[in-house]
Amino acid sequence: MVKIILSMLLLLCAAPVISAQDLWADDLLPIAASQWNRDRARHLLERAAFGGTPQDIARFAAMTPKDAVAALVDFKPADGSLLPFDESDIHDAGLEPFPPSRPAVTNQAKLTGEALGVKVKPSGNRRMQPVVDKFFYWLRASRLETDRLAYWWANRMLTSTAPLQEKMALFWHGHFANNEEKVRDYRKMKIQLALFEAKGRGNFRELLTGAAQDPAMLAFLDAGVNVKGAPNENFAREIMELFTMGVGNYSEKDIREAARAFTGWNYTGLVFTKNAAKHDEGAKSVLGQSGRLDGEQVIDIILAQPVTAEFIAAKLYRHFVREALTDATRRQLGHILRSNNYELAPLLTAIFLSKDFYSAPSIATHIKGPVELAVSTYKKLGLNEVPGVPDFNDATGALGQRLFHPPTVAGWPQGRNWITPGLLLERGNFARDLLFPNINFLPPDRYTDDETIRIVSAKIDQGLDITVATRPEGKGMGGGGEAMMSAATAMADRDEDFNTRYGSFRGWQLATQRVKPIPRRNAQVDLAGLVQLEKLVTTAQVVDYLLARFLNTQADPADRARLVDFLTVELGTDKVAVAASYLEEPLRLLVHLIMSLPEYQLG
Repeated sequence: MVKIILSMLLLLCAAPVISAQDLWADDLLPIAASQWNRDRARHLLERAAFGGTPQDIARFAAMTPKDAVAALVDFKPADGSLLPFDESDIHDAGLEPFPPSRPAVTNQAKLTGEALGVKVKPSGNRRMQPVVDKFFYWLRASRLETDRLAYWWANRMLTSTAPLQEKMALFWHGHFANNEEKVRDYRKMKIQLALFEAKGRGNFRELLTGAAQDPAMLAFLDAGVNVKGAPNENFAREIMELFTMGVGNYSEKDIREAARAFTGWNYTGLVFTKNAAKHDEGAKSVLGQSGRLDGEQVIDIILAQPVTAEFIAAKLYRHFVREALTDATRRQLGHILRSNNYELAPLLTAIFLSKDFYSAPSIATHIKGPVELAVSTYKKLGLNEVPGVPDFNDATGALGQRLFHPPTVAGWPQGRNWITPGLLLERGNFARDLLFPNINFLPPDRYTDDETIRIVSAKIDQGLDITVATRPEGKGMGGGGEAMMSAATAMADRDEDFNTRYGSFRGWQLATQRVKPIPRRNAQVDLAGLVQLEKLVTTAQVVDYLLARFLNTQADPADRARLVDFLTVELGTDKVAVAASYLEEPLRLLVHLIMSLPEYQLG
């Protein structure tokens, strides 16, 4: 592992040998048709899609660069082969507006006799238990349905005929970052994803306005408390700092005044609303412009700032090309975006056609994010569906990126932040678990990792009553009397309004009853079939084929030699035909080694 980490650092830090291709760096002029080849087609698919099979690469290499880029950028919306999300029908009337906490819901129930569409029992023990159960039900059900939504999206990334549509949606998901744990409604996350897919390469003003008026964004950045007389600065700050201009290009006064302009913006159910009674109609001054400004006027003022186009163009460049960006190139890219009235497609086309995009400093220098790594791995293995083992959400989460759960409003850190000794080990584990599935795998959407819930469930299965089953560990009566209650305990139990630990257990139980399970099919990998289809004869040919299929750069000759030796020893021969009847497992071991190379982490 130490060798892998050092090799990774050397790959990222070593000064490359100067070549003619280095002269293309920072040159935004388009590449010529005569300069187009298979390697550059592969690079385009790595960056603007999720990689490609040899067949995909050959198809794009046969085009002109202009046509290849147009095939990705000028996509038609995903065709009918991509099925709509199969919802579990888990949302009930009365859940909206969902309270911010368990105390909030029980307080509401005490005051009104009802919450979340559930009435408080007129008498008896735990009168509010059904209300608490419903609160925890929705927390669990929305989280589980969000995990299903992530699987559905990952399958779109893998199989869509418009992969840049999904790549751009993933980019904007990290840019306008909202977390389901705060939003608490998979439906809002689904609507936001639809916005990113529909507007992701369209007009940035429309995308920005849509994001600002999106229910998930409004919930995440506390729009409900941004009202006349008590403006909340969360959204106003983030729209300037993270979404459009960057730090240092606005003042604290600009934020305060902009917050007033966004007062009254909220949502009802799943629909954006403007509450005139809560909107501050007074005069405001934002970025040098004054008047009785509303939110959309503030957005237009922000977009009129030259720094905004440069900020967005630079972020797209760093995502798709490389981290290093000169001031001159940033200004050029900003000019392209601004002169096209914030249409994103012309900027993407200019980037993907530029010599700079294919220059030596840009090739195989991008560290793949976890979702990108997982989906490109599935694609290169020839899969046509995201496997259920290992769990996609847990696997990418272990690597640092779980869809619909960015760590902060700033999204996920990129680049070298994806690579630490621990994360490199997890990347190798992901490849191993994919090629050699764990026979003891437990589906996380059916078996909770919450130890408290598991303990309560086990005790209830033993026949213990709620009070005993939910007693915290270490607080039993001892002497084998845990299944019996003293008179004092029984009296206290009868006076209980609700039991939070039981509500947490019951909420999970109800959620798993209603949320559809994620399919748990293992990855249908057929490496022997791929090798035999290519009519490869020797172990050296097999290694060369698989290195070319899985890596985006040349492997170290010493690593190649070791891989050839490894496969020859595993097969007991260097002749593929001799080993035809037992070829699959040695090939899986070989591919695991390839996926553990530092070069495999680069796109």
